[in-house]
Amino acid sequence: MKKIFFPKLLCIFFFIMQFFYINSQEISQGPFEQLIIRGVTLINGNGSPPIGPVDIEVRNNVITKIQTVGYPGITKRRNGPVLEKNGKEIDCNGMYLLPGFIDMHGHIGGKSQGAEPDYVFKLWLAHGITTIREPSGRGPEFTLNLKNKSNKNSIIAPRIFSYTGFGSGSNINTPNEAREWVRDNAKKGADGIKFFGASPEIMKAALDENKKLGLRSACHHAQLNVARWNVLHSARAGLTSMEHWYGLPEALFSDRTIQNYPPNYNYQNEQHRFEEAGKLWRQAAKPYSDHWNNVMNELIDLDFTIDPTFNIYEASRDLHRARRAEWHEDYTLPSLWKFYEPSKISHGSYWHYWGTEQEVEWKNNYKLWMTFINEYKNRGGRITTGSDSGFIYQLYGFAYIRELELLREAGFHPLEVIKAATLNGAEALGAQNIIGSVEIGKLADFVIIEENPLENLKVLYGTGAIKLNQKNEVVRVGGVKYTIKDGIIYDSKELLRNVKEMVSDAKIKEGFEIKQPGL
Repeated sequence: MKKIFFPKLLCIFFFIMQFFYINSQEISQGPFEQLIIRGVTLINGNGSPPIGPVDIEVRNNVITKIQTVGYPGITKRRNGPVLEKNGKEIDCNGMYLLPGFIDMHGHIGGKSQGAEPDYVFKLWLAHGITTIREPSGRGPEFTLNLKNKSNKNSIIAPRIFSYTGFGSGSNINTPNEAREWVRDNAKKGADGIKFFGASPEIMKAALDENKKLGLRSACHHAQLNVARWNVLHSARAGLTSMEHWYGLPEALFSDRTIQNYPPNYNYQNEQHRFEEAGKLWRQAAKPYSDHWNNVMNELIDLDFTIDPTFNIYEASRDLHRARRAEWHEDYTLPSLWKFYEPSKISHGSYWHYWGTEQEVEWKNNYKLWMTFINEYKNRGGRITTGSDSGFIYQLYGFAYIRELELLREAGFHPLEVIKAATLNGAEALGAQNIIGSVEIGKLADFVIIEENPLENLKVLYGTGAIKLNQKNEVVRVGGVKYTIKDGIIYDSKELLRNVKEMVSDAKIKEGFEIKQPGL
């Protein structure tokens, strides 16, 4: 029996190992001693216009050459870098290359959503996101473990910057306890802290200690603390970036100190919370007024970063659009879809009775919010790109591309959009020397796509963009072709196919079919 049984087990083991090897090979290749990307048009993240054809050489994950090799429309090439025996080259003639995207607000799934890291990571990488900043999540140990594996490329994942939720695992009641927690957070290896607000004395102590340690910080200025501590207080105390926009209208109040809450407001009621948030910007000082200008200019002088995450609130101004997004059918897990639906329990599922009045308020809210963000950029302030996916019908990866479109709506030139998605994020993380633009000496993080995203940002969606060809046929074009992180080439469309299979398997297992709420 043993002579028969063990060889069978061995065969099965090798078959399984070969299966995973073949599948990982389909999804990724590399890294290589030498990698050459031939004939691509470069859209750098530093604001410079596109240039091509260009050859880019990478050696052991570091960019070593960026060489123009001809002129558009001319078939004859100049000599580019020479391919060596162990080298790898990709023919990218007619394609476009950008720096890897940086999602500055990327939660790595969640237990409530039923979204595990492998699912989330593949959706991010499939959309060109090579770096994420996680602003709190399932705990520092969970995130730091994934960060270490990503750094070793032992898992398919973007680069991770870990910002621990302030007070995680502790009860902080005094400034000294706040300082002690900050020091302990740094010792654990976190890259920064994500605040939600606290009493002024605790915020001052924590931000001061964090600044002394040279770490960075972000804050969602939750309404529970914002009356005493808004964005301006945080920036003056050393906060390096803000999330969303809470706390900013409050800093712009000129005829009040507290938001105009109705008498029956209850923060724990999510419809109350989000409905009243949609009325906040019209309570702030008018655009270009003295107070509005003074707050903006002070934040810019403090080198303060704003990460607006426009997309995560977009369902507030057009619920049908967000809920009917075409990618939900193939890429949204059943558990996520259930989490998004109207609920008095799930965070962000505030559709108790969402109607025209709420959407109109939010549309006006966006106009004022976008005016501030665009002018902040125009005056030299740093705006980054974050998605906060996994809530409110916003799906990982897809929501990030929607954020790019919303920056464009706010008034950003497409090249300014790309800069916000790349170099600005790197600067906010303190990583501009290694990522954020395509320069000699930086790491090989790239997005390669067959269509020009400056003409139409929709080509960056995994589902591509709709186009009519010369034969009057409707076709899909775009979708990222390759995402390169740390010199490893990922087949972005294969990553999406892998996610589609995960979702299909989950639906079959649960007998699940996406249905619109109440139908």
